[in-house]
Amino acid sequence: MGQTETYWTGAPTDSFGFQRILYAKTGYTATITINRQEVLNCFDLQTLLELAAAFQDASNDDNVACAIITGAGDRAFCTGADLREQEERTLKKPNDYHKWMYAFIEMHDRLRNIGKPTIARLNGMVVGGGNELNMACDLAVAADHVTIRQVGAARGSVAAGGATQWLPLIIGDRRAREMLLLCEPIDAYTALDWGLVNQVVPASMLDQAVAELAEKLYNKLPECSRYTKQQLNFWRDFSWSMTIGHARDWLTLHAGASETAEGLRSFRRKAEMPYEKIRGQAKAPAEPFGPAVDLRECGSCQASQPTTFKFCGNCGQTLS
Repeated sequence: MGQTETYWTGAPTDSFGFQRILYAKTGYTATITINRQEVLNCFDLQTLLELAAAFQDASNDDNVACAIITGAGDRAFCTGADLREQEERTLKKPNDYHKWMYAFIEMHDRLRNIGKPTIARLNGMVVGGGNELNMACDLAVAADHVTIRQVGAARGSVAAGGATQWLPLIIGDRRAREMLLLCEPIDAYTALDWGLVNQVVPASMLDQAVAELAEKLYNKLPECSRYTKQQLNFWRDFSWSMTIGHARDWLTLHAGASETAEGLRSFRRKAEMPYEKIRGQAKAPAEPFGPAVDLRECGSCQASQPTTFKFCGNCGQTLS
């Protein structure tokens, strides 16, 4: 079967050679699983590209009536962007964030426009971009141990990849502000009460609940379901299209900013964020070195200097 033909019919799942995700098609369902348990199913660039490819294939395959998106294991559904990759790539070269965000946007666009109902199978922590992935799905079933959280304002980013656009539509303006500004986790039953998920079940019943929901979706008319989804997407698509390009550029310009750098450093060091220090820096003159550089203080003049310097660039003293 040629490449052109598989585009129209869908390809065998083992033909993709995915390394970051698991992709299975069984009966009338396609299941896409982020398979990075060791990093709580966060997504790096390769994960985004593989998700986009799987979403396109599921859309093309007429045997697929419903797509299920989940994470491997039972600790995390998805915890958003891979912060180690962000530190290694975008902190040192902020323009790379623009490229990463292209893949993120493409993944979301393919998921929303897949033309078939989608279910988020929430099996563990749902954090940051992971909640944006959850919201991009039509329905969500959560295990009862799940927590959901946005962390951008606490960790040096802005949740403008779906959360600022869609949370107000799904849970209301006040609740959205609570999640986005306080960055505190909510439990599964709170998420159910707020309308962020459709069902909460014991973890042992999660697969059964998802399968039952998928069967109900299968027993509906496909063309009518597709167009119903298209109409339902109006406000999500409108808010997304009006803001995501601006968000991509703003986040790129701030990928090497001091707040982002501090957030990534604190993550790497497993340390609390120095919020008081950051607020103090906002009042002070700008440092002569970029925020992405690891700094230390000169013992003589207390000026901040890159850790790679042997001598202070301000007073000339040897740095110990």
